[in-house]
Amino acid sequence: NPLASKYLPNGANGMVVFGIKGGAKEAPHLVDNVDLFTIIAHVGDAKSLIIHPASTTHSQLSEEDQIKAGLPPELIRLSIGLENKDDIITALDDALKLI
Repeated sequence: NPLASKYLPNGANGMVVFGIKGGAKEAPHLVDNVDLFTIIAHVGDAKSLIIHPASTTHSQLSEEDQIKAGLPPELIRLSIGLENKDDIITALDDALKLI
């Protein structure tokens, strides 16, 4: 895949991390509105998982400490499972349209 080669020159895996415009305000809305994905602080499952670390696993840290740890407020983490790729893309696309 040319895009994977361009953006992931060291190889790809089932973990995807990206930021959401709107930061900490909008990121939880994506998590809450995406179908198909399970909200859980876990990786490497057969099902697709989604989490907003700033409001869950790292919520005990200040925003400054989260950023120092490489977890800005807009960050979303996905662990892609074995579902049909088109279903995964549709679920994410539909949820992104809501924010």
